[in-house]
Amino acid sequence: MQIALAPMEGLVDEIMRDVLTGVGGVDWCVTEFIRVSDRLLPASQFRRLAPELAQGARTAAGTPLRVQLLGSDPACLADNAARACRLGAPVIDLNFGCPARTVNKSRGGAVLLKEPELLHAIVREVRRTVPAAIPVTAKMRLGFESTDLALDCARALAEAGAGQLVVHARTKAQGYRPPAHWEWVARVQEVVAVPVYANGEIWSVEDWRRCRELSGVEDIMLGRGLVSCPDLALQIAAARRGEVRQPDGWREVLPLLLEFWRQARNKIAPRYAPGRLKQWLAQLSRNYPQAAALFATLRRETDCERIDALLAQPVARWGDLAAAGS
Repeated sequence: MQIALAPMEGLVDEIMRDVLTGVGGVDWCVTEFIRVSDRLLPASQFRRLAPELAQGARTAAGTPLRVQLLGSDPACLADNAARACRLGAPVIDLNFGCPARTVNKSRGGAVLLKEPELLHAIVREVRRTVPAAIPVTAKMRLGFESTDLALDCARALAEAGAGQLVVHARTKAQGYRPPAHWEWVARVQEVVAVPVYANGEIWSVEDWRRCRELSGVEDIMLGRGLVSCPDLALQIAAARRGEVRQPDGWREVLPLLLEFWRQARNKIAPRYAPGRLKQWLAQLSRNYPQAAALFATLRRETDCERIDALLAQPVARWGDLAAAGS
């Protein structure tokens, strides 16, 4: 079994990748999508969204990083994929799953699931252009408005040269509303000869067990589930071995949060860094009441130095919360 960390624009950036892969249990991760329209992007664009390229395309924990591209022009995507490879990308991933309206309006992401022939042309051209030793993979949803073309799309991707598919088990129209239709992952795996990963609505070990039963696949990609529970990959890996991992609750998460804030302060403009911290706290609140309490305290704070002070006085204060809630 392999467990991957999903690419989520505006959430799983280099800082989040570093922190989450540092916890362990993640076999590989993916950049936020790099938008390709009608030109060859400068190297700086790749390095901005994939700074790990400077360290062998791995996070500090050693987790391999894939570079994800999004667009609809086969030749332009192929040229940019070749550049990413020259910069050190070990795998090129293609995004056919993004549900964002602005992305879809410009013919990117999930809207391309209406055109299996175009999917085939994109993957074929990228596969033809990048070095043979570098895998090309793809991420897809079950369709745009419906699942009518789901299997055609999967076949198109695999037959054109995608060596692996990640299937987010919902259509674009379904967005992120539960449930994820994991049974469709099984249908996709039946019609392609490449490994298929299940993605969507895996928030717990129990969800993973149901997903494995319905999808029939071993490999998974975790997104919001891992962001809201940083040791979920470790819990699932332990369950796969027949073991139970006993996490240390908020005591384990608080140091991650402080490290996240330290890096955000160093790498993100002060006007945006507080929002990123609060964004993660909101996600963590799903599993940790202490995160909800901290979010409430910081909710209206926009000054980084004030947030520094609030986080620094409390290692004791938030530690007490941890003792009360863990």
